[in-house]
Amino acid sequence: MTTNLTADSGRTVLDTEFPSIDGARLLRRLDELNAHGAIDGGGVCRLALTDADRSGRDWTVAQMRALGMEVTIDAIGNGVAIHAGHENLPPVMVGSHIDTVRTGGRYDGNYGVMAGLEVVAALRDAGVRLRRPLAIAFFTNEEGARFQPDMMGSLVYVGGMPLDEALAAGGIDGSTVGAELERIGYRGDAPIGRPEVDSFVELHIEQGPVLDRMGVEIGVVEGVQGISWTEFVLEGVSNHAGTTPMALRHDAGYCAARIATFVRDLALRYDGRQIGTVGAIRFEPNLINVIPNRATFTVDLRNTDGTALAQAEAEVLAFAHQTCATEGVALRQRSLARFEPVAFDPLVTDLVQRHSDALGLSTLRMPSGAGHDAQMLARVCPAGMIFVPSVGGLSHNVREFTEPADLMRGAQLLMRVVVSLANRP
Repeated sequence: MTTNLTADSGRTVLDTEFPSIDGARLLRRLDELNAHGAIDGGGVCRLALTDADRSGRDWTVAQMRALGMEVTIDAIGNGVAIHAGHENLPPVMVGSHIDTVRTGGRYDGNYGVMAGLEVVAALRDAGVRLRRPLAIAFFTNEEGARFQPDMMGSLVYVGGMPLDEALAAGGIDGSTVGAELERIGYRGDAPIGRPEVDSFVELHIEQGPVLDRMGVEIGVVEGVQGISWTEFVLEGVSNHAGTTPMALRHDAGYCAARIATFVRDLALRYDGRQIGTVGAIRFEPNLINVIPNRATFTVDLRNTDGTALAQAEAEVLAFAHQTCATEGVALRQRSLARFEPVAFDPLVTDLVQRHSDALGLSTLRMPSGAGHDAQMLARVCPAGMIFVPSVGGLSHNVREFTEPADLMRGAQLLMRVVVSLANRP
């Protein structure tokens, strides 16, 4: 086989040549990043735009620059680093996020960014330059744990949410996105809304039990479920728990409990693809002997079928109104996030399958139950994802764990997919 040598630095890799990643270096970078915001139990707390997030961002940007990459920060705080190609074409992009939930694990999001760094490092070690540039991105506030909606940075990046609206978004602690970006020094000036990206690949832990339970090494992700997040606020009347007859109550807590149970029953009644969760709930005045006059809670609905998701939303809302009317409780609701299901491009999914087969890795074609930045990038370019197993299916948990061998396999597969995308005609 002939290697195509060029006059400038680096050589072009043919489709059958793939540099090997350094697994120890990948694991070391994960360890070093996760020292920023480390918490008891081995987990990480880097809520978006906190001091811990700033520290993690600073470290990540330094790693990018140490690899000779040009780093830009945009007005929503997304970081993008470019490894030059032989031709001035839109880049193949890889990446994810480095913000976490309050009791986050070591791999969610972080793995995709660190694997991208490892791909660039391995290409440099091998003296390889690809036809197209390679971009590594970390996106702001993917988790949505401090500010809603989730995947905010990538949504703004592709023009799906106005910048002003995102900057004005309020946090659970009374802060705003814009003020916190300014405070931590990550409100940049790179353009947003019309990105020129050739394709996007996000490597991620599954965050679920399917691959681990089935003993499968790679998830070939075909799409992402539609997601609906709604906040309900129910207003009743506080009264004495011992002296108020049951038939004369206006109990916001009771209504919230009935709606939460309905969400669970609805999900079980559908065709097996419906997911429903009441994940946050607060009663006021929250006292043992007082009927709650207010209940605030969230409903998270997900489905790979957009029509079924809309039907589930309608059913939950109708039941909530009926329940509250019967109890004499006022109801209001607001949407926190709403995304339609996304199907990933066969350009990417077929390459993931092909290279998994070439490496002798077992695969499962599957949807993603969680939302990811890749679903936003799919609006502007061919996009796809690679999953590796999560032991026990644990995620958003300090005990989240993926075996080092699986982390290395996923990174090597990412290398092959990226090379093929970047060097295609």
